Amino acid sequence: MPEIELPDRTCQPNLTSYEEARATYRVDVPERFNPTIDIVERWAQEAPDDLALISLGPEGETIAEHTSAQLADAGRRMARALLAQGVGKGDPVFIMLPRVPAWYAAMLGVIRIGAVPMPGTNQLTSRDIAYRFKTADSVAAITDAAGAEKIDAIDEPLSTLRVKIAWDAGGRDGWLDLDTLMDDAAEGDLPDSPTAATDPLILFFTSGTVSYPKMVIQPASYGLGHVSTARFWHDLRPGDRHWTVTDTGWAKAAWGGLFGQWHERATVVQVALGKPDADTIMRIIREARITSFCAPPTLYRLLVQTDLAKHDLSVLRHCTSAGEPLNPEVIRAWKDGTGGLTVYDGYGQSETTCLVANYRSVPVRPGSMGLPVPGWTVDVLDDEGARAADDTVGNIAVQVTDPRPVGLFTEYHRDPGANAKAFRDGWYYTGDKAWRDLDGYIWFEGRDDDVITSSAYRIGPFEVESALIEHPSVQEAAVVGKDDPKRTQIVCAFVVLAAGFEAGDDLAAELQDHTKNLTAPYKYPREIHFVDDLPKTVSGKIRRTELRDRLKGQ
Repeated sequence: MPEIELPDRTCQPNLTSYEEARATYRVDVPERFNPTIDIVERWAQEAPDDLALISLGPEGETIAEHTSAQLADAGRRMARALLAQGVGKGDPVFIMLPRVPAWYAAMLGVIRIGAVPMPGTNQLTSRDIAYRFKTADSVAAITDAAGAEKIDAIDEPLSTLRVKIAWDAGGRDGWLDLDTLMDDAAEGDLPDSPTAATDPLILFFTSGTVSYPKMVIQPASYGLGHVSTARFWHDLRPGDRHWTVTDTGWAKAAWGGLFGQWHERATVVQVALGKPDADTIMRIIREARITSFCAPPTLYRLLVQTDLAKHDLSVLRHCTSAGEPLNPEVIRAWKDGTGGLTVYDGYGQSETTCLVANYRSVPVRPGSMGLPVPGWTVDVLDDEGARAADDTVGNIAVQVTDPRPVGLFTEYHRDPGANAKAFRDGWYYTGDKAWRDLDGYIWFEGRDDDVITSSAYRIGPFEVESALIEHPSVQEAAVVGKDDPKRTQIVCAFVVLAAGFEAGDDLAAELQDHTKNLTAPYKYPREIHFVDDLPKTVSGKIRRTELRDRLKGQ
């Protein structure tokens, strides 16, 4: 890869004054807006040779590099190919591809014509895919050989599916070849302004930690919503190389690998990682000259288990995390092992862009999600809709202003009950619990369904999990409530041990005492279950509902 001039770790942050940014940051959304045209193609016109996308293989080897002009051309070719197959504005298009350049061509091309991409992770089963097709009435599928096999294995009619496109599938029967379609679509007209800012842009399926995934419709203006994500939280500027470790099927891929980063003229790096390996990840950061790195807490917990000091991370200047709260002990271990790099935690959902975050110019309080992102009004409300008192657990809610916050979803598609529950009295209720301290920092407690009620106490799982992780024997922990006739619920912990430790009653008692010393005594886990791994959604979030099910009847 060519050498690039990099800003050092002490460079001035984009957000120099939090108060000023809160007061002045605005996003001007034009009436007609299409992110492929107005961000990617505009960049290609203004700076066609800028490096926009780097695609790396499992070991960090370069698969492809795309300038802004090449990326825009790939999107246009895909757009023409889809139009030629009868796919048009408003049509839902299922996209399930690994971390390869074809995913970007597919996403940009679908958006370019006003069709609606439905990203799906490659971990989906045939049953998962059938559910998505039936609930969204998808008219087209773009996938690889493995995905085509899953779709062909569905044993029920998919009445709306009429176009099947496969990448790298070797001429599979009944499927059109993606590369051939794009080669044949080099020339041709395309609509100049296919979408209004309020038209559907993308359809996400929520991760479904408790129930079946809901369909989240984001409008075209969502492409501008992640400007604040990239500018303030990722702290990006032109020339940066940003790597968000994510599957292409998650909303996190849009958070860290689509329009916000390109609006700021930063290069997106995608890596076709296999099973995460700490040494491989550290080497890729060094060799690919990653300046901005974002990973889920699960991965940071893995990385701090290795000898961080042996890796040269001098190129890296900014680190972020989201998906679930990052435990304070992990933040400390990362900072100590990397020569002072802080992990800046952030919070948001498929329904939003980044809502709450930590920033370089604001003191970090480890364990806190931080402060609301400029452009959003986020607060903690009680169950009656009033502002909760400081230090009191309540509902994380977003004010639905006029004009509507840029990055807030339009609706839960075809689910009026969920919409009525989420949108009330001028607020969007996220379904998450938190408390606000005296200085406005917000501290995550858990999903509404995850908060534990024990002897009239309300206990958030995150605090107990963070205490457990501070013990050297614990690599990961998940805490849930178990029904109890005396206390309503008791706190139960599922623990994955670090290498070199063995499960046993003595260690369980030691962990219980350790937790009592770090939290209020009533919060300690009265049961500890040692497990090899924790059940997670396809987006990496712990499925506490599954853990609760394991405890039923015990």
